[in-house]
This record gives sequence, C-alpha cells and structure tokens, in this order.
Amino acid sequence: MGAFTRRNAIVVLFSVEIMLNAANLNFIAFWRYSDNPELLHGPMFTLFAIAVAAAEVAVGLALVIAVYRHFKTVDLESINTLRE
Repeated sequence: MGAFTRRNAIVVLFSVEIMLNAANLNFIAFWRYSDNPELLHGPMFTLFAIAVAAAEVAVGLALVIAVYRHFKTVDLESINTLRE
C-alpha cells in the first residue's frame, strides 16, 4: 500500500523493500513447515531475493539521486516530464 500511496520516492523504495522482506519471511516459513525441510528451497529463494533487493536498492537510489539533481525534488507527483 505504501508503494502506491506515497509521493516521496525514497519512501516508495522503502515500501518495496518491506514487501520483499515479507516475501522472504514467507519463503522461510513455508520451507520450515513443509513436508521435506531437508531440501533448502526456502533459504535459496530467500538469498536470491536478498541479492535482487540489494541490486534494486543500488539502482533505485542512483535514480533518485539523478532525479533530485535534475528536478531538485523527490516528489513523484511533481515530476511530470515523462508524461508528455
């Protein structure tokens, strides 16, 4: 909900990170209580999701810094250059 309702780009990135952490928690919980917990599918998916989240943070913050340098704001509603 935070990724869709917020205006600040950094808060949107934090919201996406919270969603990825919730998915990681589900991966671990379903792995732990599955029929065959010796197979390490849950931790493998979790490690992959953490790597994807780290790359998303690096790229996302680089984009936020570039947008801030150009527009002097991180408010997503005031940046309307791509709409035209």
